[in-house]
Amino acid sequence: MLLKNILFSAVWAFTLLNSAWMTPAWAERWQDKYPTLNFSRISSENEADRIARHKKFLAYLEKTFGVKVKMHVATEYAGTIEALRSKKVEFAVLGPASYAAAWEITDGKVDPILAGTDKFGNLGYYSVIGVKKDSPHQAIQDLKGKSFAFADPNSTSGFVVPSYYLRKQGFPPDTFFGKTGFSGSHENSILAVLNGTYDAAANWWNDDSYSNISRMEEKGMIPKGQVRIIWKSPRLPGDPVWVVHKELPPQMISDLKAALLAMPTASPEAWKDLVGDTSSTLKEVSHKDYEDIVQIRKENLKQRKGG
Repeated sequence: MLLKNILFSAVWAFTLLNSAWMTPAWAERWQDKYPTLNFSRISSENEADRIARHKKFLAYLEKTFGVKVKMHVATEYAGTIEALRSKKVEFAVLGPASYAAAWEITDGKVDPILAGTDKFGNLGYYSVIGVKKDSPHQAIQDLKGKSFAFADPNSTSGFVVPSYYLRKQGFPPDTFFGKTGFSGSHENSILAVLNGTYDAAANWWNDDSYSNISRMEEKGMIPKGQVRIIWKSPRLPGDPVWVVHKELPPQMISDLKAALLAMPTASPEAWKDLVGDTSSTLKEVSHKDYEDIVQIRKENLKQRKGG
């Protein structure tokens, strides 16, 4: 009887050991550790529209993952970047320049996983400069000594890229324009131009049918055809950029990527609210796609410090 018990105990111990070896800790459901997913994003629009546009998206993720998904609203780009740095959010939607800032401030502990495309499936968009339709200004040269609105210090198309390329083209913003300022958002920049506060402003633009200007027209915020583009940058990397912490469970990152890629067909209503232009898609990206923007941002900071 004693021998039987010893043999039984040995077999049971072997079974437990073998089971533990076959079921490592990382195989556990990530939802058990993260009953709530925290998310934030930068935005070119006002807070009320931003919150309304994400309701179906949040519901889609909650249904897909079986956890609560909470959106943290930041009034400035820096708020979303800081939320990533301090780990108050697990993932976020940024622009290329704000991703570069987040990558630097976290010592490379965040990763871009997906980015938006245009209606032809191409990654990238443009920074443009707009004036009133009836403005006498036809080119950048005409804006010498005039007032100019940037969006946010961490905005790719609203500050980082136009600052860099205008300087390279011989129009350094600090000395070329008579006055510059930050409006706080892309929408505010356009409104400031139309109400005469500024002569021109930087903004984001994909094509004539999909831009911040066309979105404002569709929402009835501005009359159609009242803004004229007089400058366009080279093509920029994919935007918006979906960014995650590298420290998150690999299965969570994989599941999040899969859910986002499936959204256009799995929840077309949520996708339509989220992106507006339903012909756009998401494509996988990596840090390599944004290295040029990292360098542009570094050069801008160096110039501002007088280096």
